[in-house]
Amino acid sequence: MKANTKKYRGRVCGGISIVLLILFALCLPKPLFNTPYSTVVTDREGALLGARIAEDGQWRFPLQDEVPSKLKEALITFEDEYFYYHLGINPVSIAKAFIQNLKAKRIVRGGSTLTMQTIRMSRNKSRTIGEKLIEAILAFRLECTYSKREILSLYASHAPFGGNVVGYAAASWRYFGHTSNTLSWAEAATLAVLPNAPSAIHLAKERTSLLNKRNRLLKKLLNKGSIDEETYLLALDEDLPNEPLPLPEYAPHLVSGSFISQGGQSIQTTIDLPLQNRVEQQVDLWNKQFQQQGIRDIAAIVVNTKNGEVLAYHGNSGFYSNRTGSQVDIIQSPRSTGSILKPFLYASMLDEGELLPNQLLPDIPLNINGFTPQNFNLTYEGAVPANQCLSRSLNIPFVYLLRAHGVPRFYSTLHKLGISTLNKGASHYGLSLILGGAEAKMGDIIGAYLNLGQSALGYTPTHIHYLLNETPKKTESLFSAGAAWQTLDALKEVNRPGEIAWKQLPSMQPIAWKTGTSHGFRDGWAVGLTSKYLIGVWVGNATGEGNAELVGGRTAGPVLFDLFNLLPPSNWFPQPERSFIDASICVQSGHLKGPYCTDFITMPILEQGVHTTACPYHTLVNLSVDGQYRIYKSCLKEESSIEKSWFVLPPVWEWYYKRIHPDYLVLPPFKEGCGEDYLQPMQFIYPQMNAHIILTKQMDGSSGLAVFELVHTDSSAIVYWHIDDYYLGETTTIHKMSVSPSNGVHQLTVVDNQGNRLSVKFSSEGNLD
Repeated sequence: MKANTKKYRGRVCGGISIVLLILFALCLPKPLFNTPYSTVVTDREGALLGARIAEDGQWRFPLQDEVPSKLKEALITFEDEYFYYHLGINPVSIAKAFIQNLKAKRIVRGGSTLTMQTIRMSRNKSRTIGEKLIEAILAFRLECTYSKREILSLYASHAPFGGNVVGYAAASWRYFGHTSNTLSWAEAATLAVLPNAPSAIHLAKERTSLLNKRNRLLKKLLNKGSIDEETYLLALDEDLPNEPLPLPEYAPHLVSGSFISQGGQSIQTTIDLPLQNRVEQQVDLWNKQFQQQGIRDIAAIVVNTKNGEVLAYHGNSGFYSNRTGSQVDIIQSPRSTGSILKPFLYASMLDEGELLPNQLLPDIPLNINGFTPQNFNLTYEGAVPANQCLSRSLNIPFVYLLRAHGVPRFYSTLHKLGISTLNKGASHYGLSLILGGAEAKMGDIIGAYLNLGQSALGYTPTHIHYLLNETPKKTESLFSAGAAWQTLDALKEVNRPGEIAWKQLPSMQPIAWKTGTSHGFRDGWAVGLTSKYLIGVWVGNATGEGNAELVGGRTAGPVLFDLFNLLPPSNWFPQPERSFIDASICVQSGHLKGPYCTDFITMPILEQGVHTTACPYHTLVNLSVDGQYRIYKSCLKEESSIEKSWFVLPPVWEWYYKRIHPDYLVLPPFKEGCGEDYLQPMQFIYPQMNAHIILTKQMDGSSGLAVFELVHTDSSAIVYWHIDDYYLGETTTIHKMSVSPSNGVHQLTVVDNQGNRLSVKFSSEGNLD
């Protein structure tokens, strides 16, 4: 019976022991601290860019792996000299505290170890004997699971340091204005004594008490041999901080950006703080100048061309000012693109074998169903080489290019480049897509230019990225190295603001750059690119109002080059190997040499460029011996003549081209005589074939008018106008005719006094029948 009883008791005790062991194993909460943390953002070297307060209103930086050595020594010396020798409970300290408190009949000394204090902070319970017992058990349990290094880090990261400052990392910045890794001995001692009674010691009020505590700890460190006499004396001379300091505020829009963090994390970015500081200073100087003109906001970004790392990020100026719109991060906000997307159409068409760099493009009046784009200077040049159209950002030639290339194809290219704001179909934007008819984020635009630059370098393109050690996300390679290089080569020739003779300055580094100005002068853009750096600048008003001074080249452009001056110079993009073949190019037209081109040069072009059209503007003409007249083919047997190649542009092109190209030779007139040769001397400016005209009624309700226009190569010609079977009238010199066509499909026909005939079909709507 007794044996059974002993056996039963043994089982009960064993069971209880197992239960107690299980309870002991599970008694430590996970995580130990369930508290919100501040979001802390640093640069690539770990320097603080800025922080955002935790959800509970405390400055509590995320847990650090290691407490700095000086602070570690000061904390252990002040709070728990036997920290490395006990298992969470120090019986000697508890006994001494009990005796002293008993003698004083009040609490004058605590017996808690750093481990017990860590548990107390995590539980945040009232101080009672029962709670002390729980703390002791949990402290022992903590020692069984965590290393001394981890326990010390938990304590120092969650200890109160006065006010709403929690943890040594936040306290170091708030009280001393620098990272905890650079604390002096005096500063470390100050932080070590603060958690002992943070509410009773105030920087502004109880300074004497705080100073005495600090100095006693410094004396203790001296006696312990942690510091020498000289260090001790120098530390005594250091003043206490007067008041909490504001945290650094660099790149505040980046620090606040939801795309960086969901909060409560320590994030290391790719930002280069010294460069960030210089960029912010330079941009703010420009911002003050622009504000005098009613232009309030400015944004800039600097990216490493080779790896896509963001080195400087200025989302807007005046983040903490009261100015409306100052907290809008322009880099992440959709804005009208202006002409900033033109290089991507140019590069795409080079790659598709649809364009050659020197190929002439039309620069003539254009009206497509009421869409009448204009060049910025409101003039026409007739025909301009494609690379000059890009470098001078001419609008009309690029509308012609987009119409030839196709809006859906270009729309798809922009999507693949990462333009994330194209949320409507291609038909919604139409041809205006190339002139700012869509919005884009500055970050997306910079990403697209990064694709272009990395393609020119022969790299696999990546997205821009903000976090250090983040593997760059690869993106689709949309441009060949050759097409990208030729595009940047054209952009290298863009005239720089205020530097008329910049090409003659040997110290001037080559930069490919592009400007943009949105409709209504609401956005001024400038993007610049070298083999090392990519910079984007936006100038305008975040609230959207326009300003006549808001022209990209005059506002964003100068800022762009000032920012490049902050950076080391870069070499130009090396010409890609095996990307080009030699081809004979017509000097006058920029097309492949045709059968009648007599003036041509050998130039490198993309291999797919051989599929472009041979020069269509050179033709053979028969001239009189003196070259004064053309001879009809039917008269060649009867009259002496010479055969000559002649450069002839279409009539509308010629009309404008010869005004600014005095060397352009107009075809001589035909010599009166037999027969005729057909070479159409007329061309409609408006309407074009199959145009759809929408007419607006007049104020009095009468029918609206359309103004039809053509050009004739013969300035003395008489032109007779007909619509369907109805005669409209005649014109000389300036050939314009105002017409009020009825609804429906019509045919417009013109005949000149030489019998030349030209017709075009169009449809109209909106007029009364």
